[in-house]
Amino acid sequence: MDLIFLGTPSFAVPSLERLLAAGHAVKLVVTQPDRPKGRGQALAIPAVKECALKHGLPVYQPERIRRPEAVQALAALPVEAMVVVGYGQIIPQSILDLAPLGIVNVHASLLPKYRGAAPVQWAIAGGETVTGVTTMRIDAGLDTGDILMRAETPIGPDENAVELGARLAEMGADLLVETLRGLKTIVPRKQDPALATHAPILTKEDGLIDWRQPAGAIHNRVRGLLPWPGAYTHFRGQILHLWRSGASPQPRSAPPGSLVREGKRLLAACGGGTALELLEVQLEGKKRLSAADFANGQRLTDNETLGEQRP
Repeated sequence: MDLIFLGTPSFAVPSLERLLAAGHAVKLVVTQPDRPKGRGQALAIPAVKECALKHGLPVYQPERIRRPEAVQALAALPVEAMVVVGYGQIIPQSILDLAPLGIVNVHASLLPKYRGAAPVQWAIAGGETVTGVTTMRIDAGLDTGDILMRAETPIGPDENAVELGARLAEMGADLLVETLRGLKTIVPRKQDPALATHAPILTKEDGLIDWRQPAGAIHNRVRGLLPWPGAYTHFRGQILHLWRSGASPQPRSAPPGSLVREGKRLLAACGGGTALELLEVQLEGKKRLSAADFANGQRLTDNETLGEQRP
């Protein structure tokens, strides 16, 4: 099948690779422009562009896909369908109308749950134990198009968003190829808007821990909000990032945020008499450490508390 592929992040790379391996002809790869990245602000190319160049595919990087020149560039290529995987811009109606078989999207949730930009992160942060991938035919709404196919997978109790995202990327690639194989015969299903939930773009504030919540909910946030913004709190007036954690089974009566040392273990009291075991942390400006090394290096005293912003 002749296709145009629109995608940007590493999540989309397996889909592009699998399309090529399945014999589809990708006539053009559309991705976001190169952006400054890191401390030096050097231009970094999107993961999809890197993959496309490796395979010798033409690449187009419009600043805005809805601009007339971008629409004209895509209209000049007669293809049967388009594929969108994490492109990062809303596709306008002027492009939706171009492909005879429509535009197929790979979304990293079981739609209609977790519509939006960060479905993997919010599924884990929300305590879900099952998620999956959905292929749908894009319409003018935000992840509201008709469902074509879905595939489910359990979420591991300690699996983080980076690990789950990598698994879903591979699952989505396989489901995409299967969907395109049956695209002319699959009967699309309407989404039930009453079952929809939203997975908005993450903000820095989403990572701030509220120690009044139960340990299980905080643990879900620690593993869910990776790689950015990450879960964080305050320790002695500085930001402390929590990279790995685990819920402790022993009940606690200490005030939420109180630090408790048990041998080499470092625990933080949480809401509801629960406790979170800190496994790997990072004080701002410092390197990542095991919680035991952090506790030893900081020479923790009694009555240390997380969450207080001290002057």
